[in-house]
Amino acid sequence: MDVAVLYSGGKDSNYALYWAIKNKFNVKYLVNVESENKESYMFHIPNVHLTELSSKAVGIPLVKIYTKGEKEKEVEDLKEGLRELDIDGVVTGAIASKYQKERIDRVCEELKLKSFSPLWGREPESILREVSELFNVIIVGVYAYGLGKEWLGKRIDKSNIDDLIKLCEKYGIHKAFEGGEAETFVLDSPVFKKRIEIIEGEIEWHETWGIYHIKKARLVDKP
Repeated sequence: MDVAVLYSGGKDSNYALYWAIKNKFNVKYLVNVESENKESYMFHIPNVHLTELSSKAVGIPLVKIYTKGEKEKEVEDLKEGLRELDIDGVVTGAIASKYQKERIDRVCEELKLKSFSPLWGREPESILREVSELFNVIIVGVYAYGLGKEWLGKRIDKSNIDDLIKLCEKYGIHKAFEGGEAETFVLDSPVFKKRIEIIEGEIEWHETWGIYHIKKARLVDKP
């Protein structure tokens, strides 16, 4: 089956990509929706410019769809972008957001495409633990009380995942960050042909929230 993966560069869309390839789907495109609205209900924002590098890392073409990010109109923009693609289905990293999943399912139904969400309904802690083992994944945005500046640019791995989960429990943060409490970026995955190396990064901090801007990055060979 020919599919497109909705792709942001973060942990959930990378899991969707990994799942699709592992399950023998032919992933023809990575589809990235770039929204002008930083508060988009639908689409991940930080470091979205690096999806082009991620596309080269995995060796799958990237399709960019641009939207102003107006509520509901951004869903129509996604639909029109998908309409142009010769595919049978769409794979997404939706976990628990009915808002996202219902709209993507509706778009797929209208375009007569199959919709796949391999993370849907899974236990959040198990997702976070699995992606931390599968991927080299770093935190590039924190937006919840309890997640401080010290997490920005940090890799989630076995050395800190227990501390991160305890923080989530203490402050009522969704353990897979489905509510946008944090954003991530994947530097390496089992399906990447090359890995991404950060050359220059910069932290932007605003008392209770912040972003790790990846200013320069490159592809390097994997051992």
